[in-house]
Amino acid sequence: MSKVNKSFGTNHVLYDIDLAVDAGEVVVLIGPSGSGKSTLCRTINRLEPIDSGDIMVDGQSLPAEGRALAQLRADVGMVFQQFNLFAHLTILDNITLGPVRVRRVPKREAREQAMALLQRVGIADKADRRPAELSGGQQQRAAIARALAMRPKLMLFDEPTSALDPEMISEVLDVMLDLAAEGMTMIVVTHEMGFARSAARRVVFLDEGRVVEEAPPVEFFAHPRSDRARDFISKILSH
Repeated sequence: MSKVNKSFGTNHVLYDIDLAVDAGEVVVLIGPSGSGKSTLCRTINRLEPIDSGDIMVDGQSLPAEGRALAQLRADVGMVFQQFNLFAHLTILDNITLGPVRVRRVPKREAREQAMALLQRVGIADKADRRPAELSGGQQQRAAIARALAMRPKLMLFDEPTSALDPEMISEVLDVMLDLAAEGMTMIVVTHEMGFARSAARRVVFLDEGRVVEEAPPVEFFAHPRSDRARDFISKILSH
């Protein structure tokens, strides 16, 4: 993305954001609450329209609307803070819906792929349950499987563990670590600094809608260059 700006009314939340992510790279967005991290994440697949600038996925500018946007959106998987599963559908049906309707995958093939993904995230035994019958951690793993079922080129994670109880966080982070190790391109908004240290190739620090600095995690956490990042790190590491 280049020179991306976004406002909500008079509140300017993203200022001239420049960010490039290579295939297979894991980029973690961190920063204080209200710094624009989630908004930035949501602009990448046009869940939030931008005021100016350009966003490109795999070399193509993101269309504003229509079928071309739907097609490009299918290449960008998104996992939200709240799991956003369809409550009336089984976990298996939640996962097969997109591939069947958008990708036109035959139902039988979609079910086989979905079961393989559920196995991969460790909840194959929950395929016939509805979301309310699963724990928060299991629902989030189902949401990750649903996003992966579309075979995306890029995965966006918007604070995927912040609604979870502490003991459920690691089961979701483990799935994400596996994805990172397998070479999935990922942009992750998170407060989990352990994940940032171990999985990110790059940490991008935002404050008040601006990219303040970016660096490999070892360098960022050991030697932050800006006063704002130093202050943020000292606060989170002291808790």
